[in-house]
Amino acid sequence: MSNSAHSPDALLLIATGCAHCPQVLAALSELVKEGRIGRLEVINIVQRPEAAQALGVRSAPWTRIGEYEFTGLQSAAELRRWAEQAAAAEPQQGDYLARLLEEQELERVTERVRADAKALIELIDKLADAETPLAVRIGIGAVLEDLAGSDIGRAAQPRLLELLGHEDARMRADAAHFLGLAGDAEARAALAPLTQDPDPQVREIATEAREALNPED
Repeated sequence: MSNSAHSPDALLLIATGCAHCPQVLAALSELVKEGRIGRLEVINIVQRPEAAQALGVRSAPWTRIGEYEFTGLQSAAELRRWAEQAAAAEPQQGDYLARLLEEQELERVTERVRADAKALIELIDKLADAETPLAVRIGIGAVLEDLAGSDIGRAAQPRLLELLGHEDARMRADAAHFLGLAGDAEARAALAPLTQDPDPQVREIATEAREALNPED
């Protein structure tokens, strides 16, 4: 059993006639019995449509465990996993944000990152993982491009600078590209060695990034 002091609360929105709602309700109820969820609130949005409106929810089932929100059917194993993550002393956001990007929830991810710079660093760690799906990598790129020039975007520079030395050429190329969007003099200097990188694509992107950081050079 998990430590009840850290067990997250959960909210489930269901609807009369919903095919998947009973399955999610049963799984969450089991997690309450186990102490992995401290409290479960269930609202039927057919009877209480204002609850769905307040949360911007358009379909059921809709689940929130701690700070994690999900739409649609979730397996018992997935719900357990997110309950365990939400119960951590410092819940990680990287896996959750990656999942949102796979579901094309770019706006939600960007909002969360704007509210917490640490979340952006966790996303960049996903960018550095060769196992990260292409859809997630593309989504991370979109987030970084959207944040280029902002204080949150600049907070990512130290981690991107580290990736310039990654053994995988794809990671070096990605880091060089994103540094070219909003890097500073330090980034420009760090990109110089990559203009002689063994990989031709890395060389090209690093050269373009340096020119973008100082077009008059």
